[in-house]
Amino acid sequence: MEDSMLKRFGISMEGHLLRKFDSLVQQKGYENRSEAIRDLVRDALIQHSWEKDDQIVAGSILLFYDHHKRNLLEELTKTQHDMHDLIMSTTHFHLDHNNCLELIIVKGKAKEVQQLSNKLTSLKGVQYGKFTVAPIENI
Repeated sequence: MEDSMLKRFGISMEGHLLRKFDSLVQQKGYENRSEAIRDLVRDALIQHSWEKDDQIVAGSILLFYDHHKRNLLEELTKTQHDMHDLIMSTTHFHLDHNNCLELIIVKGKAKEVQQLSNKLTSLKGVQYGKFTVAPIENI
């Protein structure tokens, strides 16, 4: 039997959770629950697979911050320069007088990219940070 053949299995969940999930399925434009569940499983597998330290991954670090916070811009720049070999590109957006959004595209060993993300998102003044990553090899 091939691995690519579809397999059926059942899922049980509370009614209120299923209603919220169905709403999400509709909002995202999935044709059915199965497609949405497959995407959730793929995402979980990807998030788990990059935890192998030496695996090469590519992804993004999204930072939302107040650029008036003392020393923040210097720390952001220093950290990015210190780990420049992991950074492929950065884009900076001025959202309003105080707030900026920065998108950093990264590629490298999972452990090193995670360390860069942790350093940047933990800087004082960074109000929100999100790290997304995928292994370069297929799962």
